[in-house]
Amino acid sequence: MAAERIPRRLVPDDFSVPETLEHERFRLRMLSVTDVAKDFAAINQRVLPDGTPDPWSETTFLENLADLGWHEVEFRIRRSFAYTVVRPDESEVIGCVYLDPPRDDEHDVEVKLWVTRRAWDEGIDGDLESAVRDWVERAWPFERPLWRDR
Repeated sequence: MAAERIPRRLVPDDFSVPETLEHERFRLRMLSVTDVAKDFAAINQRVLPDGTPDPWSETTFLENLADLGWHEVEFRIRRSFAYTVVRPDESEVIGCVYLDPPRDDEHDVEVKLWVTRRAWDEGIDGDLESAVRDWVERAWPFERPLWRDR
């Protein structure tokens, strides 16, 4: 019975979870509560993959703080992995990447990503998707990823 209350880990215990993904235009690292101010600014500027505004951004600052805390806990217990996408100098959050448990039995991970309007205008969305696809294939143990909204 106790085992049922423990969330299923997305990766095996002996898998070394990547801490970062470095790219000349951005860096991915674990999303944390310490990112709340920059993350809140970013989610209010996020866009859909076609560049249109994303209406999801109706969260409050405190709701976002709670959400980031949950993402951080889930990362640490290996249930899901939320990465913030920042400029190489960490000056700005420009998006997020999520590796979550799949909602079906056909896939072993669900990958989602988004960027801000400015990052989309700069063409970062395509570079981010390409880099993350390569990273998931090369550095993670998944064989059947689902690329949500891609």
